[in-house]
Amino acid sequence: MSTISYSRKGSGQPVVLIHGIGHRRQAWQRVPDMLAQRYDVIAIDLPGFGESPMPQKPANTSVRSYVEQVEDFIRSLDLPTRPHVVGNSLGGMIALELATRDQVASAVALSPAGFWNALELWGVTGPNLIALKASTYAPGPVLKLFADKPALRKLSMRSLYVHPEWLSPEDALGDTLNLRNSKGFWPTFFRAIPLQYNATPKVPTAIGWGEKDRLLLPRQARRAQERLGAPVPVRMLPGCGHVPMLDDPQAVVDLVEETIARAETPAVAAV
Repeated sequence: MSTISYSRKGSGQPVVLIHGIGHRRQAWQRVPDMLAQRYDVIAIDLPGFGESPMPQKPANTSVRSYVEQVEDFIRSLDLPTRPHVVGNSLGGMIALELATRDQVASAVALSPAGFWNALELWGVTGPNLIALKASTYAPGPVLKLFADKPALRKLSMRSLYVHPEWLSPEDALGDTLNLRNSKGFWPTFFRAIPLQYNATPKVPTAIGWGEKDRLLLPRQARRAQERLGAPVPVRMLPGCGHVPMLDDPQAVVDLVEETIARAETPAVAAV
């Protein structure tokens, strides 16, 4: 039985939302409510993050194991149809792997991991993630101060969002404490270092990338397009950072709905 914690709302075709490293299902902000108007939306906490416990052996925090654990979770729901999946960052790579294994109806990956080079990994992504993690160990009153003040939120979370000041103080503090307390962060981080995505999705798939992503640089979107080719459209998201669900939830919803529509069109789904 799966121990993955999740929230669920709406009705219709199932859509599973998968967050990135160090985050939690609340990272999806307004997206679940918007999608729930037409779909059965299931937002999960990956094992070792949010309210989900660390995976139990033989499972672990590798992407391959996360994919298998998400597959087990989906099976445990006994859904009437294969779900559509949407993932951000680490969750984006998990979504792509699920699409490669033909376990889902469609996949959308938002700034997915797996398209970096060594310079980007060690010069930008790694240092930024480590700095974010380190900042969460400040004293509680300091964390609360940065969460309460829009200007300080913008300073401390600029690597994730273009508009971190739009986060509520409660969400900002909750995200910070989640990052501090996530037992899965370091083992997932070190296992993710060598990852590259070079496979081919077997279902309709799309990639969205924030034009102002400071964590996984926008030029990685071009690399993704070169590797995956025309069958996988790559859309740049204006005014969005690494976590576009806050900066432009409507753009995220539009991309998801367009990809679901492609899966519902037999001529496209057969490609």
